[in-house]
Amino acid sequence: MFRSGVLGISLAALAMVLTACGSATAEDPAAATSSVPYPTQDVVSSLAVDVALHAELPPSTTSLTLGTTLSPGTASLPHGGTVNGKNVGLDVDLRDAVAKVLGITWTVQNGTFETIIPGVQNGKYDVGQDNFGVTAAREKVVDFATYLSDGQSFLGPADHGPTGVKTLQDLCGLTVATSPGSTFQQILTSGADKCAAAGKKPYSVQLFSDTAPIWLGLANGKVDVYFGPTLSLKYDETHVPNTKFLGQFSSTPVGFVTGKGSPVAKAVSDAVNKLIATGDYAKILGKWGVDSSGITQSAVSPTPTL
Repeated sequence: MFRSGVLGISLAALAMVLTACGSATAEDPAAATSSVPYPTQDVVSSLAVDVALHAELPPSTTSLTLGTTLSPGTASLPHGGTVNGKNVGLDVDLRDAVAKVLGITWTVQNGTFETIIPGVQNGKYDVGQDNFGVTAAREKVVDFATYLSDGQSFLGPADHGPTGVKTLQDLCGLTVATSPGSTFQQILTSGADKCAAAGKKPYSVQLFSDTAPIWLGLANGKVDVYFGPTLSLKYDETHVPNTKFLGQFSSTPVGFVTGKGSPVAKAVSDAVNKLIATGDYAKILGKWGVDSSGITQSAVSPTPTL
């Protein structure tokens, strides 16, 4: 691990980012409403129902249950956050746009990243959304309707440590933070032998369900590198003091998840394609500054790369 003394990211400065004008405690720094600016333009309300696409859903469908995670404040943007009780973010805009086109409403229920796909499997949720990358293991139990291309990337302190990370061997000897039950954990686990094969000290992995302890770990030297979604890490680099985007490892299609064989997957995918065709999809991505992560066509359960 790199030095564990006081880093360029001061804990006081970090606390200001995490808590801003809210009243979060040290035990739950991410629970406060953040004052970090975020785009607020309305890119959804003017969308109209496509009657033909609505007809692809099961008869009499007016609402679908959507399982996702709750992300307080703005720390998890651009994907999602909660400010003054309102859900905001790229994922929120995209799902709301899909709902408008399909002529339905979402009944949103919050779970954890690890419980959403099982919840779709057992029928608790009709649809799951939480930046789920398409993988072979997941496609055995759920279907996907893709809506984005995200990736796996690395973030670290700007004032020391690695200047770039592109391969797992670049992590040898470091402490890497990531989220449990994710493709990031899967990649780190499957590549754990690469350092030994190169005659280097292995990397160690720490798992966190939210980003607040990761920022603290980077600040106090207990974490050297954060391995997470490309969109979020590029956003974080401009919003979290003294952090640096280190490089991208790979890219993966991201999609809504539905039950195996559910007609909802095709309906949702067709709704995304309608948004792409009308240009509304591009407006949503442009709002959040992630134009380069768009897709040209949504697909149902494409061939996985992981």
